[in-house]
Amino acid sequence: MVSERKQSSKHVCVIGAGPSGLVAARELRKEGHTVVVYEQMHEVGGQWLYDPNVEEEDALGKGTPLKVHSSIYASLRLTSPREIMGFTDFPFVVKKGRDMRRFPGHQELLLYLKDFCEWFGLREMIRFNTRVEYVGMMDYGEFGKDLRWVVKIKEKSEKVVEEVFDAVVVATGHYSQPRLPVIRGMDKWRRRHMHSHIYRVPEPFRNEVVVVVGNSLSGQDISMELVDVAKEIHLSAKSLDVSEGLSKVISKHQNLRLRPQIDCLQEDGKVLFVDGSCTIADTVIYCTGYSYSFPFLDTKGILVVDDDRVGPLYEHTFPPSLAPSLSFVGVPRKLIGFPFFESQAKWIAQLLSGKRTLPTRDEMMQSIKEFYHSRDVAGIPKHNTHDIANFEYCDKYGDYIGFPHLEEWRKELCVSALKNADANLETYRDSYDDMEMLQVAHHSPHFTQLSPQAFPL
Repeated sequence: MVSERKQSSKHVCVIGAGPSGLVAARELRKEGHTVVVYEQMHEVGGQWLYDPNVEEEDALGKGTPLKVHSSIYASLRLTSPREIMGFTDFPFVVKKGRDMRRFPGHQELLLYLKDFCEWFGLREMIRFNTRVEYVGMMDYGEFGKDLRWVVKIKEKSEKVVEEVFDAVVVATGHYSQPRLPVIRGMDKWRRRHMHSHIYRVPEPFRNEVVVVVGNSLSGQDISMELVDVAKEIHLSAKSLDVSEGLSKVISKHQNLRLRPQIDCLQEDGKVLFVDGSCTIADTVIYCTGYSYSFPFLDTKGILVVDDDRVGPLYEHTFPPSLAPSLSFVGVPRKLIGFPFFESQAKWIAQLLSGKRTLPTRDEMMQSIKEFYHSRDVAGIPKHNTHDIANFEYCDKYGDYIGFPHLEEWRKELCVSALKNADANLETYRDSYDDMEMLQVAHHSPHFTQLSPQAFPL
């Protein structure tokens, strides 16, 4: 809703300088707010800032806090074509001397984020090597009262500093905190086991028998990478009904075998599967996804993470009792991320300035209740609450602030890549048949909006 209220400027804290934090900072500043971005690493990028040094991290990610933020492995390439990934006013274009592939490696996306940061002059707002230790309310009062937030940060010098903000935007990502399966005997396993969070390169697994748990994107990628070095790879999946693309890969590599779920792990290295088969493994790699985690956030129990449902959150963004002074950018999964983060950031910035208003707390809570009910009726597990996989939802979200709908070419290129990956898992990043739609994309306003000087080849 558009508000008639006098617009105001707020002092806003953004936590994280990954894609969602960077676009949040830009939109907040554009709306007239003063912004401080706290980033625990030495550079922007968040998840896309590759970190090869994982030796000190707990293999299962049980350390608190985690010593390693990024879960990216050395060979990782994008699973979406670059054309669909850019923010609406900053296309992800090809540059000479860099990775010019449509599905480039992770370093190219980091360079895009650095370009974005430089082009919009965001670096001056960021305090690097600064970890947020605590975020809590000052004098929490009645709904509607302007909340203020105490933020305690730890600098590299280990010095703890406290600052007060009118609003906090959490943009810490959700691909860092390992989500582990529950497997009988896991606590007694004496050989190597690890979460894919700390997997980087295949060489340490040379001549080993490796069990990969989970045939997610990372599970498939890592299994395909290991076929050239490992003695055997056993890919354990919830269902043996896998994609055509994965079936092709398995039939091509004699040392890659599809297995059902694990029944139990034994101390002597034996892995028993639910169909009664077994293998003796050197290493188990859990490619079982990630959990939402906000260890720094104290909301007096108003906001909780329950089986990966962050709630209550109105439109995956606002806790009704604390909005708009507390908000989240980047919680939803399975969507075209950057434009969606941008729409979230614009809405937050305009709410804080008073340009727009939210529904009442009761209306927001009712909307959340109805959303949860619809997911339950559809049989969607609680831990998939924030999996969107719906272009219409992204467009509807944008309508709250008059944000442009996703272009048809963006949707079609996204679907085309998904279908190609499903059928041709090993080759989809380098062989595709959507060149006609690609031409439509390149001639669209998204790619022609800025002068050539903005994107020097």
